[in-house]
Amino acid sequence: MNLVRNHNRTRRAVTAAVTLLMVTVLGVAGAGASNAETAAPQTRQIASSVLGSDYKLTLTALRSTEDQYAASVRLQVYTQSGGAWKESDRVTVGDVDGWFWYPLTGSGAVCEFSTASTEPAPLTVSLLITPSIGCSEPTHYVVKQGKVYAG
Repeated sequence: MNLVRNHNRTRRAVTAAVTLLMVTVLGVAGAGASNAETAAPQTRQIASSVLGSDYKLTLTALRSTEDQYAASVRLQVYTQSGGAWKESDRVTVGDVDGWFWYPLTGSGAVCEFSTASTEPAPLTVSLLITPSIGCSEPTHYVVKQGKVYAG
């Protein structure tokens, strides 16, 4: 009879230990998932240009939160305000998550990023799609009074 009682006690102890282990693992995995969902996307500035004291232009790659290989590209325009650069406009270059993260953040990612210190300021952007495909067709913009317009 003692043998049966000890066996049942051992089985309950093992069951309790496995349950505790599962709760711990699932709790940690769940916490990690919620932190990943609320975390800001990974970003990397890939180009920047300052046009005198009028404008500062930046291109930033934003890694997708849904696909680790995808990315978006954000073009931001800054104007001087009180001695500091303040964002005045932003647009997405191409489609949201329409680029590949690794080519965008590697060497040779920016095929063309050209502008001029005129008003309106012409802006041309061409980015590396992949090393085997090459560069995207140039996209043309115009920056006028701190705002970006399709060119």
